[in-house]
Amino acid sequence: MIKLRYRIYALVTIFAFFAAGCVNNSSLTENSGEVKNIIFIIGDGMGLSHMYSTMTVYTGEMNITELKSIGFCKTHSYDNYITDSAASGTALATGSKTRNGMIGLAPDSTMLMSLIELAHLNGLAGGVVSTSTVTHATPASYVSHNISRNNYDEIAEDFLITQPEVFIGGGLDNFENREDEKDLVAELRKAGYNVVVSIEDLLEVDSDRVAGLLAPGHMPKMSEGRGDMLANSAKIAIETLSKNKKGFFLMIEASQIDWGGHANDTQYIIEETADLDKTLGVVLDYAKQNGETLVVVTADHETGGMTLTGGDLAEHSVEASYSTGGHSGICVPVYSFGPQSVRFTGFFDNTEIFEKFAYLLSLKE
Repeated sequence: MIKLRYRIYALVTIFAFFAAGCVNNSSLTENSGEVKNIIFIIGDGMGLSHMYSTMTVYTGEMNITELKSIGFCKTHSYDNYITDSAASGTALATGSKTRNGMIGLAPDSTMLMSLIELAHLNGLAGGVVSTSTVTHATPASYVSHNISRNNYDEIAEDFLITQPEVFIGGGLDNFENREDEKDLVAELRKAGYNVVVSIEDLLEVDSDRVAGLLAPGHMPKMSEGRGDMLANSAKIAIETLSKNKKGFFLMIEASQIDWGGHANDTQYIIEETADLDKTLGVVLDYAKQNGETLVVVTADHETGGMTLTGGDLAEHSVEASYSTGGHSGICVPVYSFGPQSVRFTGFFDNTEIFEKFAYLLSLKE
């Protein structure tokens, strides 16, 4: 009987050792490892209620559940408890707070260096993808410097200055149907860009520089037939940027979650959040295969003050109420996957996301 107890103890000890090893291997992925590439997904206006309502309505496990490292970040701007997308986009892109409405500028209007500009200084590639115009506040924050987020034609000119290796979204009119009659599409081609204006042409592209201007203005809603534009654009962007052997930074924005929040339209929110999650699946496929890619998902702010007041998990339905047609001041979740993802747990300011990215990519001015 004593020998049997010792054998059982030995087996339990061995099992515990190997189990601990499995946990440690998982922890190694989150706590250590080189970060060569960062893919940053922003659900504009996407709070926790937006995500959980989508998880309730859609059957099957969503890709976001694979991101086990979770934190929260504060979103206020320099001059307002309630940020707009320009100030929050600038904080995420540059690590500095600014006034609502300003793009890539400090409160005193001095220029701030964005992650893409910093990546270029260090030999890395950079890109933006969006379901809005590429000149809209969030993508513009990585490319432009302007006193007003509404100066779309001026912001378009900055794409020829910063020259991200890839940018995909709407906004063709800001490049060719301009009041000053400049033909920025022609200038982009002179700068070496493969300029495409349809998703069909985008899927065929193979170039070191891609400018996908897929609609005159913003891209259509999911309910209006946008289809897999965001997921396909993310795939093309990754393929283009990964040609740089030093690494890359890519920002992908699911812009229209915010618009659903402004409209207090639950179905609009859910459809756009589901599109973000499908795009995340494409990103995770690459990150798992690559092994040196950090994936982070967050929002620039919450929109709508969305609260889930009822629902049915079996019937995949939710009921929501809203406290505002604008943005709220609540902090937003930060989800992360891959090497060093544990650094994005806890509670921190949105400017710290820039600081963590710059550190992990060893970016220096």
